[in-house]
Amino acid sequence: MLGYRHIFHAGNHADVLKHAVLALCLRALLRKDKPFVYIDTHAGAGMYDLQDARAGRTGEYLAGIAHWWDSGEPALEPLLELVRAENPDGVLRRYPGSPAIAHRMLRPEDRMVLLELHPADHQELAGRFGRGPGLRVEQADAFQRLKAFVPPQERRGLVLVDPPYELKSDYAKVVDLLSDAHRRWATGVYLLWFPVLSRLAAQRLVERLADTGMPRQLCIQYLPHEGNPDANLLGSGMLIVNPPFKLDAELNALAAALAAGVAGRARVHWSVPE
Repeated sequence: MLGYRHIFHAGNHADVLKHAVLALCLRALLRKDKPFVYIDTHAGAGMYDLQDARAGRTGEYLAGIAHWWDSGEPALEPLLELVRAENPDGVLRRYPGSPAIAHRMLRPEDRMVLLELHPADHQELAGRFGRGPGLRVEQADAFQRLKAFVPPQERRGLVLVDPPYELKSDYAKVVDLLSDAHRRWATGVYLLWFPVLSRLAAQRLVERLADTGMPRQLCIQYLPHEGNPDANLLGSGMLIVNPPFKLDAELNALAAALAAGVAGRARVHWSVPE
C-alpha cells in the first residue's frame, strides 16, 4: 500500500516528538570530529508547507509545532531552532521533515542516505536532496534495501526508521529490520518511531524489541490524547538503540516539557538497561 502521505500530518505532536529526539541524537554525534552517516529509511518528501490545503484539512500541526512555536521551551530548542531557520520571516509556514533536519545539521564530511518508496514523495525528495557530494536518494523499500548500507564505511552513524504502519505487518517488519541491521552493525544508533494506537499494542512492540537481545534500548512515549475516547491516535513513541551519552537525561527533560505543555502524559524508561 502506498496511500500514506505525510503532508496530512506534518508538524503534529508525533513529529514534534520524533524530530526533537532526532535533533538531540544528531547533536550528540556531532560532538566528535569523526564523520558519520545518517540513514533515513522512510524519508517522505523532506519539507512540508503547512498552508497547503492537505495540511489544513487535518490541522494537526496546530496542536503540534504551532503550539510550541513561540514557547521558548528549552527542552525543544534544538528542534525549534531548526524550524525557525526554515521560516526566517518569523511566520510558521514551512515544516522540515527528518531529511531537512539532518541536512541542515550535518557537516560537509558527513553523509546522508534517504530511502523513500512512494513515487510522488520520492520525486519531491530527489528534487530537494538528490544532488551534491555525500547525498544519496533512492526510491526503495527500506525493509529490503537497508541491508545494503549497513555497516557503513564510517562505522559511525544513525538510522531513523519511520514507516507509516499502514499494514499490521509493519510492526513485525520493524523488529526484523532492526535486529538484522544491529547484527550487521552493532554500534550504530537506531531510532524507531511508532504510533500508540493503544497502550497494550505499543507495549507489545517494545517488549518484542527487548526480546531481540539488542542491548541498551531507551524508550520515550508521549500521549497527548490518552484521555480522549474519540482519538484514533493516543500518541507516539521513540525507541532508541545505543542512545548517545546522557540522552536519557535530555529525554526526561523533554518528556517533562511535553507533558506540562499539553494535556496528556509522557514518560521515559529503559526497556533494556545499559
